[in-house]
Amino acid sequence: MKTLVLIHVLSAIIGIGPTFFGHILLKKKQNLQELKNSLIYLKKLEIFPKIGGTIAVLSGFLLYFLGDYGSFMQLWLIGTLVLYIFIQITAIGFLMPALEKLQQAVSDEDAQNNDRLQADQQELLNKINHLSWLISIFGITIFVFMIIKPVFG
Repeated sequence: MKTLVLIHVLSAIIGIGPTFFGHILLKKKQNLQELKNSLIYLKKLEIFPKIGGTIAVLSGFLLYFLGDYGSFMQLWLIGTLVLYIFIQITAIGFLMPALEKLQQAVSDEDAQNNDRLQADQQELLNKINHLSWLISIFGITIFVFMIIKPVFG
């Protein structure tokens, strides 16, 4: 059981951790070349939430069913699952399409002749930055639920 807890905690940290780099990589004040580099790094980091998040959810269910955690309807457990679903909806439904649109916009031939972001690119970057913050807040809240779960019984 301790091994499963270790796998669960490590996969959660590895899975959610890289999402916090989005704020550094997607800062609002950057030139076109910096943004292109940031998008490349972000694409590389994408694998961690996909794999780590999946392992964290699966190991979390295993822990629940193999352990003695009480009712499934506890605030910390339901809250965590709901927040994880919100993260997935926000990331897959809103963030990823916006990132793809931004990637396409900065790869455009006209954009490459200009070092500054165009207004529509900047607006898209701002939207992506806000979505990244929202996902990070959800992720932090998940960690809080996991840490203080004994308080909720």
